[in-house]
Amino acid sequence: MNKQNAIAVFDIGKTNKKLLLFNEDYDVVFERSLQFDEIKDEDGFPCEDVAALTEWIKKSVDNVLTLKDVEIKAINFSAYGASFVHIDENGKPVAPLYNYLKPFPEELQKKFYADYGGEINFSKITASPVLGNLNSGLQLYRLKYERPGIFNRINSSLHLPQYVSSILTGEKYSDITSIGCHTALWDFTQKKYHEWVYKENIANKLAEISACNHIEKIEVQNKILQIGIGMHDSSSALVPYLLNFKEPFVLLSTGTWNISLNPFNEHPLTAEELQNDCLCYLTHDNKPVKASRLFAGYEYELQVKRIAAHFNQQAEKYFSLPFDINLIEKNQKKDSHDLKIFSQRDLNEFADDVQVYYQLINDLINAQVFSTNLILNDKVSSVFVDGGFSKNSIFMHCLALAFPKQKIYAASVAQASALGAAMVIHDQWNKKNIPGNVIHLQHYPSN
Repeated sequence: MNKQNAIAVFDIGKTNKKLLLFNEDYDVVFERSLQFDEIKDEDGFPCEDVAALTEWIKKSVDNVLTLKDVEIKAINFSAYGASFVHIDENGKPVAPLYNYLKPFPEELQKKFYADYGGEINFSKITASPVLGNLNSGLQLYRLKYERPGIFNRINSSLHLPQYVSSILTGEKYSDITSIGCHTALWDFTQKKYHEWVYKENIANKLAEISACNHIEKIEVQNKILQIGIGMHDSSSALVPYLLNFKEPFVLLSTGTWNISLNPFNEHPLTAEELQNDCLCYLTHDNKPVKASRLFAGYEYELQVKRIAAHFNQQAEKYFSLPFDINLIEKNQKKDSHDLKIFSQRDLNEFADDVQVYYQLINDLINAQVFSTNLILNDKVSSVFVDGGFSKNSIFMHCLALAFPKQKIYAASVAQASALGAAMVIHDQWNKKNIPGNVIHLQHYPSN
């Protein structure tokens, strides 16, 4: 039997952990997914079970190397951000992987920003809104002052993508996409670590920064494998788009959060943008990506349940409603002098549940327009929408009406963050050209 060459990618989300194999045409030829039960840190707060994750990765590599129809040539990783694994000189964790949702001590946070220029100025320089533990650099700052015994035992603090890579290679690296995602570590104006990282002796806990396409060669089961150093999943998901489209675009990644990503806006963050939940990421080639966030998916699910309960309907009914321009125009005309958020609306004022649902979409679109406009600029000719809302015909039509100057597309990419991690080390394992058909587009006209 002829084996097809493949790359294995571990795509580690906060909830779902996936292992995917892509062949040289970037078709998914193998997929496994599982969830781990969380454990608790010293304070009883839920956190990732690093030991279980480590064991799963080792066993999974051993298993896929025995598959009869594929020849594994390389392995890479994408994983969620704001996630440090603190290890000793032997690569063993000396502390839990603290949950980025864990509350940050108020007094310690005040001290930090007072010492380093104030919240607004510091946030502008580091492109990091004040987010507590979501600013992963502050997790190290917290350890230094709250748990100095643990801090002193740390040889290296690796972001999760680089930690899981080190499980296989034994090598310690930092990568720019993990450093650049609201960590409060990176000075975007100087393109280096912020001065506080050196003053607080944090820098010597951070591994050498290496390029995203860097690989280590290791031998496993008598096979030579190319191992990548991993990427932050949001930056990784941008890679297929950046490699396939050269004209400036915005990617609207939708889910619990709707995140508008503009890789073609290099203007520094303003105070107004920071106050409206904007931040910056860094691409695989170290370029800034201005982003804005909207808690739209969560709000959508909450309000759909509210509508269904009020009108005694099944929530699934609304997922397949056809687009009706008349209902949109009716709601827009009614709202011309009275913009509201949907949660404030009295459902008894509407004739039926379909009209209410259209009102919900209209209100979400108004909020989305405000959020996306924060990072939009005149360069952008297209908006690609992926994730849950890209499958919602009413949302997509309304978005096209709201952005008549841009072409609006529903984009479908199979496993975007895993695919990006595979593509970023393409030249290291794949002799074929990167295909141009990995992103499937559906155009929604503005008229």
